[in-house]
Amino acid sequence: MIAVDTNLLVRIFTNDDPIQARRALKILNTDAIFIPKTVLLETEWVLRHAYEIDRSNIITGFQKLLGMSNVNVEDPDTIYQAISWYENKFDFADALHLASSRSCSSFATFDSSFINKSKQFSSMEMVKP
Repeated sequence: MIAVDTNLLVRIFTNDDPIQARRALKILNTDAIFIPKTVLLETEWVLRHAYEIDRSNIITGFQKLLGMSNVNVEDPDTIYQAISWYENKFDFADALHLASSRSCSSFATFDSSFINKSKQFSSMEMVKP
């Protein structure tokens, strides 16, 4: 199994460097792949901020990627929950943080927007210190 970094996924999604994109696709299509949660988190951020790719295209790309039989993702239940919340307009990073913390009794943050938005998706107590 080969773990992949953000830059491989970005090449595949954007094809901004066709040579690297082909090399990345070769790995993706021939080997068992492992994607850490942090790589998906960074990939979403890079695609949205650096490439200005919209949420719906990122979601479609993630769903296709994670639907591949050779792709394994760290903590899949958490990832699928975060993507589901992201589809419903929750920030991906915040969704991933909240989904990753679902076994906790509360979540502390100074981010009022995160606190307000999380109420739509989780019953976890949000604490503003």
